[in-house]
Amino acid sequence: MNANQVALQLYTLRDYMKTREDVAFTLKRVVSIGYPAIQISGMPEGLYTEAEMVELCRELGLVICATHEPSDRVLAHPEQVVERLRGLDCAYTAYPFPRDIDFGSEQSVANLIKGLHASGKTLADAGQVLTYHNHHHEFRKLNGRLILERLYDETDPRYVQGELDTYWVQFGGGDPVDWCRRLKNRLPLLHLKDYKINDDAKVTYAPIGEGNLHWPAIIEAAEEAGCLWYIVEQDTCEGDVFDSVARSLDFINQHLVS
Repeated sequence: MNANQVALQLYTLRDYMKTREDVAFTLKRVVSIGYPAIQISGMPEGLYTEAEMVELCRELGLVICATHEPSDRVLAHPEQVVERLRGLDCAYTAYPFPRDIDFGSEQSVANLIKGLHASGKTLADAGQVLTYHNHHHEFRKLNGRLILERLYDETDPRYVQGELDTYWVQFGGGDPVDWCRRLKNRLPLLHLKDYKINDDAKVTYAPIGEGNLHWPAIIEAAEEAGCLWYIVEQDTCEGDVFDSVARSLDFINQHLVS
C-alpha cells in the first residue's frame, strides 16, 4: 500500500457536512490532515451537483475514489447510479447496507443476490464497478451456509466485487485476513475500521492502530488480493472526530505504508 491509495470515508464526518459551507470547510480539513482521496457518503442528497463536487475536489487536490449510493437505488435504478458516477468521474461504488433484506428468508436473500448481479452488470457495461459493503448481518448462516459466502459465490465477479469492512467482519465472527484472501482479484476497496473493547468491556470503534485488529497482516492480504483503495472509516468516535481520523492516518503512514 502506498500513501496515495489511502482515502477517508466521508460518512465518518457526516455531522459536519449538513450545508454547502460545512462540506467545503470539512473537505479543507480533510486535506490539511493529509488524506489524498475521499469516498463520498453521508452528505444530504442534492447539496452539491456532481459537477460542483468534482470542481471542489479538483481545487482541493482530492481524488473521489468511490461512493456509497442508496441501497434501493442500486437495486432498482442502477442506471441512475451509472449517471451519477459518470458525473463524478468515478468508477467505484458500493451497495452500502442490506436495507429491508430479511436474512432469515431464502427468497429475500435470493432476490438480493439476483438484484446485485443484475445491477452490477449494468454498471460493468458502463465501465464501472459495483462492490458489496458488508456488516455483521451477512455472517448469519442460512441453510448451513454463510450468507456472505453465497453473495460472492452466486454472483459473477465481473459484476459484483468486494468492499470488505474489517470491523464488521470481525464483529460477525470472521477473520479479516482470511476474507481478504478469499476475495483475491475481487477486492478493489477495503474499509479500514478498528475493533476495540472499551473500559466497559463493550465492543466499539477506534482509530486505526488503537484496537485489536492485526493491521500488517490485513494490509498484506489485501495487497495480494489486488486492493486499490484503503478507505478509513469510523462510524462513531469517542472524542473529536477530526482528531480520530488524523490519528488513523498517522498510524497508517508510520506503520502500514510501504
